[in-house]
Amino acid sequence: MYDFIKGYILKYDLAIISNEKYRMKNLPVEQRIVYPAIDPLSPKNMELSQEDIAKYLHKFGIKTDKPLLAQISRFDIWKDPEGVLEAFMLVKNEIDCRLVLCGGMAMDDPESQVIYDRILVKAKKLIKDGDVVLITLENNILVNALQRSAAVIIQKSIREGFALTVSEALWKGTPVVASNVGGIPTQITDGVNGFLIEPSQTEAFANKIIEILKNPDMAKEIGEKGKETVRTKFLTTRCLIDYLDILNEIII
Repeated sequence: MYDFIKGYILKYDLAIISNEKYRMKNLPVEQRIVYPAIDPLSPKNMELSQEDIAKYLHKFGIKTDKPLLAQISRFDIWKDPEGVLEAFMLVKNEIDCRLVLCGGMAMDDPESQVIYDRILVKAKKLIKDGDVVLITLENNILVNALQRSAAVIIQKSIREGFALTVSEALWKGTPVVASNVGGIPTQITDGVNGFLIEPSQTEAFANKIIEILKNPDMAKEIGEKGKETVRTKFLTTRCLIDYLDILNEIII
């Protein structure tokens, strides 16, 4: 693959990458990192009133009588929704809570429906009792409302790109427990503005979620630091400045 694309890259003065991990060795073209960013004014990230949050949660049958845990990701093997369910069950043994799995179906992946169906079977009673809610309809304001009302946002990916869903959740000031893969460690410093767990360590995910639920002051502090991280590093304003700086260098 490298040999194939190298000939094209050599025609340019600069290559932009989103992560240090993607830097190509022995490439004579400068490679500059420009991190992805979120738009704070988009429906998915704009401020919402408590009235609007409550309206959207009610519309999709999500009760708030107990702590909400949520993962916002398509039903994809690499997002490990089954692992999220297993972690939730361990948490629920100690603290009564509710899980929302919200994300579209991966239409280009036939395993997506298989994974969804397996969750339906494994969580049959929990779904019937309303303690597990599955949502496959894509709705940006619902995602916004969920990320703002959840006690913990989970991102238990096995593989990941940059994971802007993590940026979105951090922006809402919500504690995030996520896998130590892809671009997630670029956004989260473990124990400072969120928590990183190896994706195979389901029990560790559960233990960290329990710790957050039992320590509201810590959760608030972690959430505030997460929001500040996104404000300074992962908003479109910063992305625009990066590109303007690059254009200025090239033009001069």
